[in-house]
Parts: sequence; structure tokens; C-alpha cells
Amino acid sequence: MNRKPIAAPALLFAGCALLASGPQAAVIEEIVVTAQKREQNVQDVGIAVSALTGNQMEQLGFVNAQQVTAMAPGVSTVQPNGEANYSIAIRGVANSDFTTNVESPVAVYLDEVYISQMSGTGFMLFDMERVEILRGPQGTLYGRNATGGLAHFVTNKPSEEFDGYVKVTAGDYDQIKLEGAVGGPLSDTLSARLSVSTHDNDGYVENRLGGDLNNANDRAARLQFLWTPSDRVDVLLSGRYSDQDIDTGFFEHVSANQDGVLTPNEVNQVLGYIDNDGDVYAGDYDSPGFNDLETKGFTATVNVDFDAFTFTSITDYSTVERDYIEDSDASPVPLFNFYLTTDAKQLSQEFRLQGGNERLNWVAGLYYLDLDIDDSNGAESEPFIDPNSDTPALSGLDNPYESTTESISVFGQLEYDLTDSLTGIFGLRWIRDEKDHEYLVNAVDFIPGTRLRNGNPNVLANLATYRGDREDDELAWRLGLNWQATDDVMLYGSYNRGVKSGGFNAPVFPLSPPLAYDDATMSFDPEQLDAFEVGFKSTWADGRVIFNGAVYYYDYQDYQAFQIIGIDTITSNAEAESQGGELELMASPIDGLDIILGVAYNDIEVDLKNGTPKTTSVQSPEWSYNAMVRYEVPVGAGHLAFQVDAQRRSEHYFSLTRLPTVTENGYTLSNALVSYSHGDDLWTLSAFVHNLTDEEYLVQTFDLSGPNVFGLVEQYYGKPRWWGVSFRYNF
Repeated sequence: MNRKPIAAPALLFAGCALLASGPQAAVIEEIVVTAQKREQNVQDVGIAVSALTGNQMEQLGFVNAQQVTAMAPGVSTVQPNGEANYSIAIRGVANSDFTTNVESPVAVYLDEVYISQMSGTGFMLFDMERVEILRGPQGTLYGRNATGGLAHFVTNKPSEEFDGYVKVTAGDYDQIKLEGAVGGPLSDTLSARLSVSTHDNDGYVENRLGGDLNNANDRAARLQFLWTPSDRVDVLLSGRYSDQDIDTGFFEHVSANQDGVLTPNEVNQVLGYIDNDGDVYAGDYDSPGFNDLETKGFTATVNVDFDAFTFTSITDYSTVERDYIEDSDASPVPLFNFYLTTDAKQLSQEFRLQGGNERLNWVAGLYYLDLDIDDSNGAESEPFIDPNSDTPALSGLDNPYESTTESISVFGQLEYDLTDSLTGIFGLRWIRDEKDHEYLVNAVDFIPGTRLRNGNPNVLANLATYRGDREDDELAWRLGLNWQATDDVMLYGSYNRGVKSGGFNAPVFPLSPPLAYDDATMSFDPEQLDAFEVGFKSTWADGRVIFNGAVYYYDYQDYQAFQIIGIDTITSNAEAESQGGELELMASPIDGLDIILGVAYNDIEVDLKNGTPKTTSVQSPEWSYNAMVRYEVPVGAGHLAFQVDAQRRSEHYFSLTRLPTVTENGYTLSNALVSYSHGDDLWTLSAFVHNLTDEEYLVQTFDLSGPNVFGLVEQYYGKPRWWGVSFRYNF
């Protein structure tokens, strides 16, 4: 049976096909994708897509999302809460809100399952089949919130042949990482695969009061069964588990004044503390933080082929449990320890039909999501007693909140060949979201032996209460036109209406300056994006060069703008427009030499509609660049490869204020890799250096210098230079 792939879109980045098999030169080869839920050459798809296969990731030495996204123009990984979680930014669209009730505008999928909780997206990448990135709105064929685009992580599945691998990595800071997989047939109709990974290191941040922070202590496993009772039916059952328990919450403490100016050589007048030793990876933390995270997921995917169409059912149940706390004042003073807890349960179901003929291809489906969140945030501190008041000592705040989301959508897409060279595309999705939100702000005592977070029983006073609900109907659609100008050149244009669901805020403190706890403050409307894009895809020099590009214009209505007011995170509706473009060149000019170059431009303007000057979105550099050069030569029975890659991000901001306290002036990161592989890829030995130049670069800041705050800026830096060696054996 010639089944059309019905897994999630396999958008294999043609440029990365440079790393094709073979002991010597890597060459560009034809890559088959399923961006429209059917098999196509990636160069024939009118979407800006990037991806890496698992084999290519291994050859390139990419082991995390930051490295994967670095080679996709206009794409990067941001860490609004450090190592604890991350989100992906595409074309200046990202989520920097670290509270878990706000979903990201760049959706993350794992094996076709939407991951709603940002704290649940930081999974380890091991035993991967491919990683896919789609730039621009993807609301028609996908289930949730993809106004910016999406990233899809696809794992290796059970096969009919026995195979597997083991890999060990040792590196800086006593790093030890182990991973492996084994799979094969259990019977004529049943096969299985078990994949496991562990990662440990001692941490790269020194606490001068004792201990290291930002270590690794991660465990993950997947078990999958594939049952194929006939050539028309297959059933995949998958269970996944991950656990992380790390010491985190590190920030560099920098004094600042109320005008948003850093004053690193002045004593913080609120705390009576100064940290001006110049070491951004050291501090004095009286209460080191931690991130205790556990995720579980169970998925059943059923495919049934009929004569005229294929039926797919994807059922998933996922949970995320998290307990996080940090020393937010980044000092030896016991003033302010911010925390988050998460207890999220997610049930999703997708039914899909697809079929077609020589000129027409179609897909239609139904998607359902039920999400229950029992979360909290708050602050712990030492009791403060006012001698002039009878008010009892307050240890801090506990803000429990419960949110429920029920979403149902119906979608479809048609792709019709108008002529032999011209194809029209029309897609539509109707969505109904129903949400409820109940939120409390309680002044509490933190008494050992009692529940401390998310339901602290020692309530001294209820400072605020909010209950809200909303029901929103949204429409997403896509109009596209692809013109195959020649055998090697395709031009495309599209208009997409992207949507992102409305939601609710969960601020930490009673809002300052005082704002009412009403719908106007606590709730925000759905975001709508009208996106216009034109692009080209071309192949040259007998297939040795691929040159692709795109330009776009985005017009937002009710743009969901993320702000920090005092120490509270608030999302509110604004207006915004954005324009930009990308170019990417992939070449294999001579045998053994592979080159990837990319450049992206993005200019986004945000109008908060409150009389303040227009600003730009967070985590959106105007220019970004990426480059990779790899040279491979035969040596003995195998091949030796040398590789360098780099990524440049221009100036960008971590808050809409654009003050110096929240500005990263831009940075360049570079990496190097040397590897030797046996001729038949039986084993590979590699050595790597990440952040080759030991660049000190900011990935997040929080400005706590304003009135009634703490006179400081929290600065979170990316990892320092890191070296290591890896050995992989395939069987």
C-alpha cells in the first residue's frame, strides 16, 4: 500500500539536506515533505519552512532547541525564566511571560500533540526523527495559537527491523549525558521502541554563600508500541515521562535608579548591597532557588486507509507539575523570593480525513482541547514588623488560581491545480474557546510544616479576588497561490488570517500603580493577524545550490502585548504591524564542503493605545544572521569533519519600555565541532565547543528599579563557553 504520510507535517529543510549520507562529500538531495499533509518536494511548498532530521542533528552536533533554531533565519529561542523553560521566537513574535496561564503565539508540538504549558516545552531532544519549524501564521491545519508559527518535534517510531544506539557525552562542569534507544519487532504485527536520556552537570553559576546553581539533573523516557494488523490500519501507542530537579533562579544583581539607568558601582539603597565584581556567573544568594518539574503524556494515534480517503485519530492526555522558586533580589538579603507552581491536565482529540486525486488534494478535521490548570504564584520573604502598627508580620503572598479552557474547532483545506504550473490553496478553521478563571491574592504566613505554596492555609488577609469567564469565536483562513515558473524556480504568495485565543492575567502583587481587578485589567481579547507573504524557492548549479527567500507584512488587531508593571506581568491588547523578510542560501560547491547562510530582517511597531510613544515587541532584533561551514574529508575507513557555525542577533529589548535596563545591545555566538565517523556510521566520536568566544550575553532581564520596588535589575545570562566530547554507537 502506498500510504500518504499522515503524521504531523514533516517539513525537512532542504538546506540541511546538504548533510546527506556518504563518507565524503555531502550533497543537496531531494527532500520529501508533508507541509500540506501530503508528500511534496520541499521546494514545491509555498511556505517558509525549516527543519532538521535526527541524523542531520547528530552530524551537526545539535543537542538542544537553541542550536536547532539558530540555523533557521528569523528564528531563535528565548528563556524568560532561565533554564527552567523556554519559548521560540519567530519573526519577532514570542512569549516572554513566565506565568504558565498565558499560551505562546509560537505553538510547540510533540508528535502532533500541542504542548500548551511553556514549562512543559523544555524537554530533552533525544532519539529524534526530525525537528520542524514553520514561519508565519499556521492556523488552518493546526490546533492552537500559531500566529507567529510553530515548532514540531517528531520522535523516532518503532520499526520492523531491530535497531538502536547508545551515546555518552562528557564535558565541562562535570557534565555527563547518557542517551539511547532500542527497538524492533515483537511479532509479525507488533513492534516497540524504548528511548531514554539522562543529563547531569554541576552547574556553571557560583553561589559565594555556598553551592553552584543552574546545574542539570534531568531524566526522560519514551515507550512506544506500533500495531499494524493489516496494510490499511496502524495504531501507535506512546507513553512519555520526564523529570527535572535543578538548582536555579540565578540572576546577576545590578543596581539601577528609577529612571531606568544601570548604576552598577552604586550601593543598592533598598538592600544595602552591591555586586560589582564583574563576574556575571557569580552572586550572593541567601536562598538558592529550584525547579522541580515532572511531565507525563499518553498518546494513541490511529490511521485507517479507505479507498477514497485516509482517517486519522490522535488522542492525548498530558500532565505538567512544577514547583519553582528563585532568589529574586539576587542578594544575601532575605527580601523577595518569587515562586510559581503548576498543576496542569490536558486532554486533546483530533479527527482528520484526507484524500485527493491528480489535481485536487483535501484535508478536513475536528479538534478538541480540554485544559485544567491549578496554578499559583507569589513571594516569600522574611517577616517585617512595623513597630508603629498593630498589623501582624507578613511573610509574603500566595496567589492561587484555577483556569479552565475548552476549545473546539473545525478545519479544512483544499489544494487545486488550476493549470499545470499554477496551484491555488484555500483553508479555513472555525474555533470556539470557553475559558474560566478564578484568582486570589492572599497575604499569608509561611509556616514550616504547613502547605507553603498554592493554597497556603495561613491566610492573614485576602487582598484581591477575581472571577471571570469568556467565550470567543474565531476564524482563521489561508489563501495561497503557487506558480512553478520553471522546473527549478517556484514563486508563491499567500494571505493568512492568524488568531490567538484570549485569556487572563495572573499578576503577582496587588497591582501597582493600583488597577482594578476587573475584566478590563485581568482579561484580554483574542489576537488577530492579517499576514501577507510572497516568496521564492530556487535550485541552481545542477542541484548544488538552493536559494530561497520571502518578504512579509503583518497587520495585527488586538495584539497581545506583554508588559512588566512594577514586578507584575500583564498582557493587554494593543495594535501592531510588522514587516520583514528572510534569505537563505545552501550550497555544496565542491565535494565535502557544505555552506548554510541566512539573514532575516524584522521591523515591528507596537501601539499600546495609552498615549505612550509607539514601541517594539520584546525579543525581536531588527537583524539576525546565521552561518555554518562544514568540511568533510575521507580518512582511513571513515570520514573526518570540521564545522563552525555562528548566529548574530542585533539590539533587542526585554520589555516594551526599551529602557537601558532592559536592553541587550546584540551579540554573536559561535560553536565549533570536530567529528570522526566510521565508514558505515557504526560509531562516531566528536569533540565540541559551544560559545567558542565565551561571549557574555543577556537572554532576559527584569527591571525592578522603579518606584516601590527594589532598586535593581535582574540579569540572566546565557551559558558560558562549554566544551565536551561525545561517542555514539549504532546497532
